[in-house]
Amino acid sequence: MILKSILLLSLFTALSIGISGCAKVNQDENPIPWSRPADWENKAPGMPNM
Repeated sequence: MILKSILLLSLFTALSIGISGCAKVNQDENPIPWSRPADWENKAPGMPNM
């Protein structure tokens, strides 16, 4: 009985880890605005066209 419980728990844990997985979102598709640099971050101060 204990062995059956351990096997069932191990199977449930393995399935949970396998199903959860990871998702990769492209930066262009990311809905969070702070994941991209602001317009002013890549510019030199006092030089608006740089």
